[in-house]
Amino acid sequence: MNTPHLPSFDEVKPVDSWLTDMDGVLVHEESALPGAVDFIDALKSADLPFSVLTNNSIYTPRDLRARLLASGLDIPEESIWTSALATAEFLRTQRPGGTAYVIGEAGLTTALHEAGYTITERDPAYVVLGETRTYSFEAITRGIRLIENGARFIATNPDVSGPSPAGTLPATGSVAALITAATGQTPYFVGKPNPLMMRSALNRLDAHSEFTVMVGDRMDTDVKSGLEAGMRTILVLTGSTRPDLVDRFPYQATRVLDSIADVVPLVGKHARIVAEPTEKPTSLTDRLRGVK
Repeated sequence: MNTPHLPSFDEVKPVDSWLTDMDGVLVHEESALPGAVDFIDALKSADLPFSVLTNNSIYTPRDLRARLLASGLDIPEESIWTSALATAEFLRTQRPGGTAYVIGEAGLTTALHEAGYTITERDPAYVVLGETRTYSFEAITRGIRLIENGARFIATNPDVSGPSPAGTLPATGSVAALITAATGQTPYFVGKPNPLMMRSALNRLDAHSEFTVMVGDRMDTDVKSGLEAGMRTILVLTGSTRPDLVDRFPYQATRVLDSIADVVPLVGKHARIVAEPTEKPTSLTDRLRGVK
């Protein structure tokens, strides 16, 4: 499926690097979506920097690499960027060596530890809310009281629900709303659609937004944050945003395609053309000797 789009992919600017969402773009539950393996192989063959992004803060990059590998996708740990890593990086720049009370799992606590943070319940600088399979009423209550006592409220992402084999699960945004209702304090969300997550991913690749494309399955997170970060965007219709809803948003993706399989030809087509090295100039001595 193609819709009118601005700006055009056929503009002069090449694509030097790629960002892509994970769930709904590359994988669905534990299976790779058609074209996902070819897309990653195309990026590697073209030697283009890329990063796989996810708002899920439960898992570490090592965990996610293992999950993706089981589905047939060979993606290095360093090419995986989560909302937990983005949150830890944000806090490291805001308050180096700080303290936090964490409601979340290993993906978040590991990221904060590696950023130099201490996890504590005693007068923390921040209460950091992430995703977990089992939200504890006791942990939420403690977080509420710490915020009431002056801790700053941070959340990894605003997603209100997530999928599971059994059906919908409440996610970070839902629990954040509960804590906000109890404290009157709204969290600062680091993950998508905050373009901050995109900027931090670009910085890790040493990439520029003008020459980077974001691929996602959600208009309200992936496309919005890519747009606000200054990137060209591709929406694929294998995830959250249904085709009939695309035109209802006040902004557009640069291109709308059926699946990641349709993105594969664009990798080579829009990669920067590197000029072949010219013949090494001969020295004056060689020219005098008649060497061409």
